[in-house]
Amino acid sequence: MTTDGTRATGPGPVGGISLESYLDSSGRADALTGGVRMIPVETPAGTFRVFTKRVGNNPRVKVLLLHGGPGVTHEYYGACDSWFPGAGVEYYYYDQLGSYYSDQPDRPDLWEIPRFVDELEQVRRALGLDHGNFFLLGQSWGGILALEYALKHQEHLKGLIVTNMMASIPAYNAYARDVLMPTMPRDALEEIQRLEAEGHYEDPRYMELLVPHHYEHHVLRMPAAEWPEPVGRAFRHLNPKVYVPMQGPSELGASGKLAGWDRTGDLASITVPTLVVGATHDTMDPAHLAWMAGAVAHGRYHHCPDGSHLAIYDDQAAWFEGVLGFLRDVDSGRF
Repeated sequence: MTTDGTRATGPGPVGGISLESYLDSSGRADALTGGVRMIPVETPAGTFRVFTKRVGNNPRVKVLLLHGGPGVTHEYYGACDSWFPGAGVEYYYYDQLGSYYSDQPDRPDLWEIPRFVDELEQVRRALGLDHGNFFLLGQSWGGILALEYALKHQEHLKGLIVTNMMASIPAYNAYARDVLMPTMPRDALEEIQRLEAEGHYEDPRYMELLVPHHYEHHVLRMPAAEWPEPVGRAFRHLNPKVYVPMQGPSELGASGKLAGWDRTGDLASITVPTLVVGATHDTMDPAHLAWMAGAVAHGRYHHCPDGSHLAIYDDQAAWFEGVLGFLRDVDSGRF
């Protein structure tokens, strides 16, 4: 449902793209590799390569997917294969530098927001995305990166989608402390906090407690043994050398380089059409996400009533309804 209670536009191709043209990769430089390109990016530590994979063709609607973590992979976006092709959306999987399918330099100095933004701009140019077709979609940490990119380069964007990410890490930490933690069984929370205080994040008991008392309630609302295979694969491929310095080792809040990140005061300068997606059971405060949609110049909030942090899976129909409705409305000029 949209904020006014109406349903988003029903199924059908975005921009009237035909199936024949959507599937036609003739003349595309990546046709030989099934859409895969390893794009060179320049960094202060030298040139490295990052993985991208294109699916489909649509000259007006191209979505670049920014994964979370940092240091996870594009793999948990695999659900897009069930929804985007039927809607005619051209989309790009992308592993940021340091993630599994891209180069993984052991250079802690590279794990900084401005450098990731610069990398993203190099990827945009290499893929030929521009303001006439470029939609940027970021989930979790990817939402931070999407906001930072928009604040520096929004002239290249046709639309921005931030899903399951607040505009302030201090506010996120406060929500975890004041709202989410008190719902956990007291004995489990106290043991988790003791393990964290002692630095025993690698102790198997840490995840034994977190999975049933946190992950299955606020990250993906399914029994962990039944989590979709793309999710498990992405988590198995997580690079802790990127994740821990930026996010920190705790799973109940951020304590790394991102701990002080806050862009709440800058959202009004984002003028491109923007969709913010939240979920009832998310680790991110849905009220804050709804506020974000009102803080940007041209925003819409879409709520997933049964979802959590990975609402793309545990409230999948609602998540894709909101995203596809936004893409159609922006492309058609209705937004």
